Amino acid sequence: MASTSRIAQLARSRLVTSRPTVLRRVQQHTFQRRAYADATSKPATSAPLKPKRGAFRSLLKWSWRLTYLSAVGGLAYVGYGVYEMRNPPEQMEPDASKKTLVILGTGWGSVSLLKKLDTEHYNVIVVSPRNYFLFTPLLPSCTTGTIEHRSIMEPVRNFLRHKKTAVKFYEAECTKIDYEKKVVYIHDDSEIKGDVAATEVPFDMLVVGVGAENATFGIPGVREHGLFLKEVGDAQNIRRRIMDCCETATFKDQHPDEIKRLLHMVVVGGGPTGVEFAGELQDFFENDLRKWIPEIADNFHVTLVEALPNVLPMFSKQLIEYTEKTFSEEKITIRTKTMVKNVSDKYIEAESAGPDGKKRLEQIPYGLLVWATGNAVRPVVKDLMGQIPAQKDSRRGLAVNEFLVVKGTENIWAVGDCAVANYAPTAQVASQEGAFLARLFNQMGKSDVIEQELQKLSDEQEKAPTKEARDAVFHQIKENQKRLRRVKQMGPFEYSHQGSLAYIGSEKAVADISWLTGNLATGGTLTYFFWRSAYLSMCFSTRNRILVIMDWVKAKMFGRDVSRE
Repeated sequence: MASTSRIAQLARSRLVTSRPTVLRRVQQHTFQRRAYADATSKPATSAPLKPKRGAFRSLLKWSWRLTYLSAVGGLAYVGYGVYEMRNPPEQMEPDASKKTLVILGTGWGSVSLLKKLDTEHYNVIVVSPRNYFLFTPLLPSCTTGTIEHRSIMEPVRNFLRHKKTAVKFYEAECTKIDYEKKVVYIHDDSEIKGDVAATEVPFDMLVVGVGAENATFGIPGVREHGLFLKEVGDAQNIRRRIMDCCETATFKDQHPDEIKRLLHMVVVGGGPTGVEFAGELQDFFENDLRKWIPEIADNFHVTLVEALPNVLPMFSKQLIEYTEKTFSEEKITIRTKTMVKNVSDKYIEAESAGPDGKKRLEQIPYGLLVWATGNAVRPVVKDLMGQIPAQKDSRRGLAVNEFLVVKGTENIWAVGDCAVANYAPTAQVASQEGAFLARLFNQMGKSDVIEQELQKLSDEQEKAPTKEARDAVFHQIKENQKRLRRVKQMGPFEYSHQGSLAYIGSEKAVADISWLTGNLATGGTLTYFFWRSAYLSMCFSTRNRILVIMDWVKAKMFGRDVSRE
């Protein structure tokens, strides 16, 4: 018992002596925690505040959200546009009692007119040998397979079907215009003909937009041996001819001189069409033909022939020099001040000035000859000019006044290359002329409606039973007369030049653009991207734009097709 009590006493004494130590330790720990809390709660005055990383991350997050929403919105807009294009609404039938407006052609001028024309005011009839609109600025790209020809074709029925009032379309060639009888004679040139191959279409108003044909300047052999670049068929023929020349040049036991002739590609014409085709052809060789047909690498050569002192005469001097320098780097030969006198199946005879200044005639062998020089009047236009005395002095086409009315007539208008309006025969001019005529015809249609209303109101005023009724009708007559004066206030046609563009090969382009009060002349790779974006925005429809982009991507990824169709 004594030992047990002794142990208990010792335990109690240890507990008593250790209790102050534990209390001290707890107090010390509590003090340290409070000191740490006070230290962290006080703002640091010595060091500056650092920017939060979360602000930059938040900016990136909102930028991504805006980009995502913009992409979704753009896709939704394109999708709705495609759906709307694919599902046209019901159309009203044309009113035979209204004036018949006949439009010849589906080129730049005619299509620009049709796009903005309010068809409710007229009985509209379109006549053309092709049932599509062709985006001609990209036609040189079709010759080498950079773009497929279907991508720059827009069927006219795709947009005619969306007009409020139905428009009749006849795929036929206009063979004659009888001004006195107000009749257009048309002929079906398709391979499959029905019971009626030729007929006539009467008109009250006529728009001539048949364009022009290729000018040969009376040089023998051009039509028989040269290839043109104006229609889809021309681009297809050139594409086949290029591959024919390359494959024939690699044929077994072919003579070296014949190989050089076959691989010499000659382009006559130093305007935008000739320059762009020469650039596209050289790109085709450098990027594709050289790889897949290496045998032709030493003999393939492109020559550009121009009768004027320089190429691209509508551009500024610095851009002309830049183009000639770029062609020299691409090993494209430019022969300026050289006039073609005769064309045979294997060579052209050209006249140029020698080193001594004397003119000399030389033979230039070729495998491919592309003729891209100027326009000539079509026979149907020439026949119409012969019917109108006021057109006797006109040589390049139908002379028109400031409202594009054919001089010597009252109900015939002309647009595009077949009209002479003191402007260059370009797609830009034709497009603006067509848009002007659409506004003019829309206003004329509105004025006819207002005049009919005025006639009805005049009859109502005579039959009005009271003075108050007559005053009310008179007030309506005054309002309609004000509307009529506003509608008829339209000035003459004024062309607004937006600039000139041309592709010169090696992913370079030149641009002479109207900018504020002057011109902006630029050339190079950045201009090439501008050239692409500008032409893409000018394409007729969303469908064309998507197809052209897909063709560009396909050519960049897989190269151009070197197979012969």
